[in-house]
Amino acid sequence: MFRSKKHSQSHNHHNNDSTQEDGKINELRAALGPLSSRSSKYCTDACLRRYLIARNWNVEKARKMLEETLKWRAAYKPEEIRWHEVAFEGETGKVSRADFCDRQGRSVLIMRPGMQNTTPSEVSVRHLVYLLENAILNLVEGQEQMCWLIDFTGFTMKTNVSVKIASDVINILQNHYPERLAVAFLYNPPKIFQAFWKAIKYFLDPKTSQKVKFVNPKDKGSVELMKSYFDMENLPSVFGGKATLEYDHQQFSQMMAQDELKAALVWGLDEKAHHITNGPSSGPEVAPEPITATN
Repeated sequence: MFRSKKHSQSHNHHNNDSTQEDGKINELRAALGPLSSRSSKYCTDACLRRYLIARNWNVEKARKMLEETLKWRAAYKPEEIRWHEVAFEGETGKVSRADFCDRQGRSVLIMRPGMQNTTPSEVSVRHLVYLLENAILNLVEGQEQMCWLIDFTGFTMKTNVSVKIASDVINILQNHYPERLAVAFLYNPPKIFQAFWKAIKYFLDPKTSQKVKFVNPKDKGSVELMKSYFDMENLPSVFGGKATLEYDHQQFSQMMAQDELKAALVWGLDEKAHHITNGPSSGPEVAPEPITATN
């Protein structure tokens, strides 16, 4: 007994840590009990790890949090939202996934509140949830997080913002996408944004708060921080980079259609479509042709 203790001390600290982490992940998996097939697709080891990190490795708290998410996902069905249901929200490019990643391979969502084209509503929230799922779907191997870039061009007193909708988005992000946001850069927000920020800051937990960075283009430190995350060649000029930010709704919609085929395979939605298509009643609610995975 004493010998094994001595042996574990001579082992490097990292191994010990990861063994403890694996133990906690297994403990959390056992605490969750049996899961539906959709839930078990969601509950990968990496996913369990994110919930544990969000709750400081407290298995019981992580279980509660994860069970709340599973309930939310079963009701909200984020993986079943279709682009055509939310596309009109994105016509002006107020939220879109960038065609570049940060230096670590994180997906990037660009938000342009000044391009607001609708009255903030439940559909605005669904549109953003769709893009969160899409950003996650497009992560490179080994990367779990995304960055948000927020451009305030065109943001005025008349910009239609809603504290309620913003707080809904924050709650969904914090409760159901823990450890998914690496950083949110608010680039050069105007003074009038401050009152709105004070109101929504109230809903941020300390972990999320630390991830929000205000960037003043005149401040060398904040510009350097941007450079540490992004290659200036890729970064649009509205964020101090050298690229041009152009949003083409039709092109983006085509990209989303391609990604929906990918998502269907990830979630096994093609199996469901296949089942409905070949079901006894081929009435008007026939699903689209099932996607068959080639190559």
